[in-house]
Amino acid sequence: MLRLLIPFALLAAAIIAILGADRPLPRADFTFINRGDVTTLDFQQMSWQQDNRVARIIAEGLVAADVFSHDYTIVPAAAERWEVSPDLRTYTFHLRDAKWSNGAPVKPGDFLYAWMRGLLPDVGADYIGFIQHIKGGRAFTDWRSAALADFARKHAESPDPAAADDLWCETKRKFSELVSARATDDRTIVIELERPTPYFLDIVGFVSFFPLCESVVSRYESLDPASGRIKWNQDWTKPPNFITNGPFKVESWKFKRDLRLRRNPYYWNQSAIGVDTMSIPTVEDPVSSVMAFETGAVDWVSDVLAPFRTEMVAQKSDFYKEHKAEYDALNAQGLDPIEIDRRLPPDPRKNIHVFPAFGTYFWNFNCSRTLPDGRINPLADPRVRRALALAVDKHAIADGIRRVGEHVAPTLIPPHSISNYQSPKGLGFNPDEARRLLAEAGYPDGKGFITLDLLITKDGGHELIAQTLAKDWQRILGINTTISVQEVKVFRERLKNKNYMISRASWFGDYGDPTTFLETCRTDDGNNDRAYSSPKFDALLDRAANESDPAARFRILEEAERLLVEEDLPLLPIFYYVNMYLFDANKVTGISSHPRGIQLLYHVDMFNDGKGSNAPLALPPLKPGTHDEPSP
Repeated sequence: MLRLLIPFALLAAAIIAILGADRPLPRADFTFINRGDVTTLDFQQMSWQQDNRVARIIAEGLVAADVFSHDYTIVPAAAERWEVSPDLRTYTFHLRDAKWSNGAPVKPGDFLYAWMRGLLPDVGADYIGFIQHIKGGRAFTDWRSAALADFARKHAESPDPAAADDLWCETKRKFSELVSARATDDRTIVIELERPTPYFLDIVGFVSFFPLCESVVSRYESLDPASGRIKWNQDWTKPPNFITNGPFKVESWKFKRDLRLRRNPYYWNQSAIGVDTMSIPTVEDPVSSVMAFETGAVDWVSDVLAPFRTEMVAQKSDFYKEHKAEYDALNAQGLDPIEIDRRLPPDPRKNIHVFPAFGTYFWNFNCSRTLPDGRINPLADPRVRRALALAVDKHAIADGIRRVGEHVAPTLIPPHSISNYQSPKGLGFNPDEARRLLAEAGYPDGKGFITLDLLITKDGGHELIAQTLAKDWQRILGINTTISVQEVKVFRERLKNKNYMISRASWFGDYGDPTTFLETCRTDDGNNDRAYSSPKFDALLDRAANESDPAARFRILEEAERLLVEEDLPLLPIFYYVNMYLFDANKVTGISSHPRGIQLLYHVDMFNDGKGSNAPLALPPLKPGTHDEPSP
């Protein structure tokens, strides 16, 4: 039986009570914990995984990915078919006869409206670069930025509603004029790209390309007569106003409480939907999430973050050892790991599922020439950054602190995650070379080196990792450190403003190409929080973008990654993540084990073959202060 400290048990009981409180509706067919509360249902402003996960239940783009196939095959979604020109620059999508959740037809203009909105600097979309793959996309964004700056100069002191309306009308005309995305009839969209983009179909399935019901969303537009900027009242994302085109619609949304979804009767592919209702309660405490599962209050925990999760992984390993012959026979058949668990004997230990993830945990180095306080920044010297990287024993972190099967990361891109791509060797643990490089940079034995400050957030176990880095750097290089713990909001602001020295970080790939990781280090990329700027690196990315031969393109990108992880080191990779889920495979079907971690949860179905079990795991008592929580 799970033996936790009494305060944790009481907290879990309180959370479970909340799940049933103030809810006249019956229990949903499928209930899951989405790690964090949904922050927005505005597709163009989404960036967090929990938001994207819900978006894929309630909406869909032109295409989707087959999350159950090994190669992540792109399959039809809102578009029933498409053609690609021989030069890989023109895509023609043919929409199926689909409807919005209010029964209105989905039109090409609904896609174009959403993409125009995503390109506006007014919106500030994190993934604006995805849409800027369309020819003229960046030119449109630049035009709008310049037009807004000019408008503000003229009207900041004398707001003019009529002028703001004229600018908005002109903006819509400019989108049609500059951006090569157009409707050729009521069911066809033609897109021309700036250059051939091998992974374009992959990103077309991303949430930033999802359509919006223009006739509804446009009602919530308003113009600022002083700046000319357009704003949207977010009430359009709340029920009953929210109109979507996906398998489910939003029935109710109680912020910080729960989100409830119901089957969309107008969705074109009803046979793909496994359940009628879903509930997503907000349970922020990781221990309570496990308790909620074990009491049967939820069916799936999407990210197991409890501090005793290392013991859970160990118990799963013991279970496999006890059934080694059966496991080996099933594995030899090439079965999916979830299907293997489903066929093994009933046991609560098999409810924990651990899979490799398409994500890397690392630390940012601020590469600016000067620090925020005006001092010369020694981290601007790549020799210093390499020395720091070579002086870290990553195994002590992955195997000693994390202990959930995550592998040490010598590179940025997880190995074997992209077919035919081979990451470089990267740097290992080499104290002697680290000391040599630091001395060469002018700091023998750390003499004259400033105290480094490590910026972290208070949750996620980052402090233990920071302490390990600090010990290695002091012991091997003679460098002293301090650790600054900040709330998430302050942490993000400092990161974006480059107001730090070294910070914790992570990245999960958004599409199946090396550039999903590498582009974050391009000089002008919005996710380049390191102030890293290398003309050589940028030139390699440009060469790859213009290379038509797939093999030659990958060789160029491999050199770009080698430059990052063996020479310049703007970041320090530590380990590759795993996805850790909690669900009973004999009760739930439709969860994917793919490393990308994307779930199309409308495929979920519930069944019980008599072998399922939500019985608690036999874990040892939790000792405060001795366990590390995984990173967000």
